[in-house]
Amino acid sequence: MAYPVLEGRVAIVTGAGQGMGEVTAKLFAASGAKVVVADFNRVTGQKVVDGIIAEGGEASFVYVDISKSDEVKSMVEQAVEKFGKLDVAVNNAALTPDHSLISEFDEAYYDRLMSIDLKGTALCLKYELAQMIRQGHGGSIVNVSSVSGFRPQMTTFAYTAAKAGVVGMTKTAAMENGPHNIRVNSVAPGAIDTPMLRAALTQFGLDPDHYSKQMSNLGRFADASEVAEASLWLCSDASSYVTGTTLHVDGGFVDAPPLV
Repeated sequence: MAYPVLEGRVAIVTGAGQGMGEVTAKLFAASGAKVVVADFNRVTGQKVVDGIIAEGGEASFVYVDISKSDEVKSMVEQAVEKFGKLDVAVNNAALTPDHSLISEFDEAYYDRLMSIDLKGTALCLKYELAQMIRQGHGGSIVNVSSVSGFRPQMTTFAYTAAKAGVVGMTKTAAMENGPHNIRVNSVAPGAIDTPMLRAALTQFGLDPDHYSKQMSNLGRFADASEVAEASLWLCSDASSYVTGTTLHVDGGFVDAPPLV
């Protein structure tokens, strides 16, 4: 349920054209934020903006390929030009996990995944933090990692490495920017029912019902809104003494693995 906990704040959500990013952008808008919907898909991104506006919220679409430094810099600049500042950000954009043994991995896809999931997140942090430091009134950033960064899965080593890297850079960013009153945390989703997960299951030939029981003690996939709520808490004043940590939204998968 949305409450005005982000009233008067400006937020960027990357990868907001679908899935967790879309749900997060809509929840933040319903919670009072002015939201920059950032995505490389203009059609779906603008559709999310139109939906937010139709519900009485404020939002603007920005096209971005987060693997490109100049586009990420422009994303932050456009957010500030449109809404006057930047208070919170959720760095969510990512590619579908790889599916090969380390001895057989596709180097081209490895490079592309790393450029988005790892370098892209780093670039977002770079320009978001610089803007928040210039403003001088603090802020909160959430990086979206994954349970794969804590409990690796076979044949997804590139995705696992990237998401583990996101956790590491989150901790470093929290250490460096605490003096600026900027909090940096991450969420580590488990099996979330999104188009990306469904596409991966189809690609890997996995049965959704069986897989959901392997990935959660609750016997189901999570809804994207359950991850969005975690990001909202971390971006709100309710978590004002929380930084450098990872919030697992995984049905117990990492700390208490299912017995299936």
